[in-house]
Amino acid sequence: MGRHRRTRAVGPAASANGCVVRSDQCGTRIVCACRVSVRQLALHDRPREKLRRLGPAGLGDNELLAAVLGHGSQNESALDIANRVLCHAGGVHGLTRALEGHLQGVAGVGPAMSARIMAAIELGRRTLALPDARTRLGGPRDVARYLLPRYGARSVEQFGVVQLDARQRVLLTALLSVGTLDETLAHPREVFRMATAGGAAAIVVFHNHPSGDPTPSEDDVALTARLVEAGAIMGIDVLDHMVLADACYYSFKEHGRL
Repeated sequence: MGRHRRTRAVGPAASANGCVVRSDQCGTRIVCACRVSVRQLALHDRPREKLRRLGPAGLGDNELLAAVLGHGSQNESALDIANRVLCHAGGVHGLTRALEGHLQGVAGVGPAMSARIMAAIELGRRTLALPDARTRLGGPRDVARYLLPRYGARSVEQFGVVQLDARQRVLLTALLSVGTLDETLAHPREVFRMATAGGAAAIVVFHNHPSGDPTPSEDDVALTARLVEAGAIMGIDVLDHMVLADACYYSFKEHGRL
């Protein structure tokens, strides 16, 4: 079924580098603990030194988080704490959904360290949200690559719209509603009011499932039908309805339901 994947989490397993890892339901490997502390690493392999030497792309998730934390505690390094935070949150995708109070429940993480993590996450989101005139969404996979980092891992359900020009280039991406953990409200009137004001030729609507399962509900199916019908009347194509869940997605177009 396209990119809609649901994989059961597996138990921890030791990797070659001495780290214990597990996989989430999307198959993403999550570092849970490492037997190698930063104090045992050569100076040039420690997170901050490695960042300067290789750039951020050369670091693992736990090393990047350790660089954000800056320092550890009296008994633990920043890398030790970063490993524990990632395991507690369920990896990077889970970390983007974490609340500040939730992070402070991790041993070694206080208010200041938690604030640094939350600030880094929000800065990343704002960077991704910057408009890019070259962004063209030619199909469901392009849409998923564009939306998942921005809205896939959220702790509450959100509904939004991507406005596109006649060449399917992004004009604007905006949230229309934020619901509770269980529901969200979106009305076709609001969707097309914004699309008309923005001069959109087509739109992609999207929402996330905090449960981690992107399978559409009956309400999702009904809403999609209403939006497609309203779009035909307004002369604005509804190209897809994308349901996001962590690193997984469900595309109505990809499944032939538009």
